[in-house]
Amino acid sequence: AMMDESKLTSFQRRHLMDCVKRGDTLPLQCSPTSSKDPQPAEPAFSPPKPWLPGRLPAKPHLRPAEVCQAGDAYTRERFKPQARRDLEREKQRLQNILATGKDVVEHKAKRTLAQTEEEEASEVDRFEELVNEVQERKEFLAEMEALGQGKRYRGIVLTEISQKLREMEIIDKKRSKEMREVTTKDLPIGNKSDSHD
Repeated sequence: AMMDESKLTSFQRRHLMDCVKRGDTLPLQCSPTSSKDPQPAEPAFSPPKPWLPGRLPAKPHLRPAEVCQAGDAYTRERFKPQARRDLEREKQRLQNILATGKDVVEHKAKRTLAQTEEEEASEVDRFEELVNEVQERKEFLAEMEALGQGKRYRGIVLTEISQKLREMEIIDKKRSKEMREVTTKDLPIGNKSDSHD
């Protein structure tokens, strides 16, 4: 019935029936009028066709493993170790943290002396800086008043000057306190009259 519906010629019907009697697979193509054996179908994998310029290949071109390994794609770059931190110091620091629960700073005494010297030097410099800044602001305010813009800047400049003066007072009090402590250490304690008796 299927052969009748597909409108096969008598030659094609006879060829199909012979294949069924022999137990062979049915051919994919059957030549309509020829008694020649049908040509074998092309294999699923065909050898690659030569590449033509201007045309991309249908399948990506795969390189053989030998070609890939011959290049430098598989060579590893040599490791060059570099010292990034002092491991002994890190070990010591970790031991201090585990032993005391605190991160102990090395050479604490040296650092405190250096810090106090820097603070004293910075205070001297800071006091002079403040004097210079106050002077600059006074000059700026005088220039603005000469240009008729004094009202606009007077409040801002006077506020800044008062802040600088307050900071200068704090530095001055600190210095005078230190000077008193130094001078009282040098003086003997007690009355001289008691020592004569």
